[in-house]
Amino acid sequence: MAEPTGAEGQRAQSVTDVEGSDSEVTDSFELPGTPDAFGRLWTPHRMAYIKGGQGQYKDKECPFCAAPGRSDEESLIVHRGKTCYAILNLYPYNPGHILVCPYRHVADYTDISREETDEMAAMTQAAMRVIRKVAHPHGFNLGINQGDAGGAGIAAHLHQHVVPRWGGDGNFLPIIAQTKQITQTLDETRGLLADAWPEDGVLVDGKGAGAQ
Repeated sequence: MAEPTGAEGQRAQSVTDVEGSDSEVTDSFELPGTPDAFGRLWTPHRMAYIKGGQGQYKDKECPFCAAPGRSDEESLIVHRGKTCYAILNLYPYNPGHILVCPYRHVADYTDISREETDEMAAMTQAAMRVIRKVAHPHGFNLGINQGDAGGAGIAAHLHQHVVPRWGGDGNFLPIIAQTKQITQTLDETRGLLADAWPEDGVLVDGKGAGAQ
């Protein structure tokens, strides 16, 4: 078969040149892209937070007062006690970041009752045990931020943070980009923790209180 000549030959050579250059910017799935030295971290689930952001909560009603009036799934409540409840943080530092709150709208730790104090402590312990059972963290951060100056996001309603920690979770993302990578959606996390939480609200060595 004769080789194309003239204009036809030039067009054929042009197609060959384009195909050659395409191979340099096409990945193994034959999709276009320009290779570079960067890795890719795909976290599409974070679009749920990006679209809304913390500014989406501008209601006059306290979100910690409103949450118990909705379903556990809608409010991300993990467990309900007599005077306190455990709820997932909408903006978690790590997966499984729980907030333990009294039902009463009270701002200061010194203003809660003895009963609330006792249940808040017991629920914090239960949260740690449940998270250990489900996610096997290497450690925890526990704490209460009191007042705006103390770093409280919602200062008017007392809440204690239970944050599971893993070695290496304080990587470059939160330090440089002020971004946390959350590998699991909140509804999935809530379901796992709620299912693992014993009915009596207490978990000892991976078992409910009184279990043999």
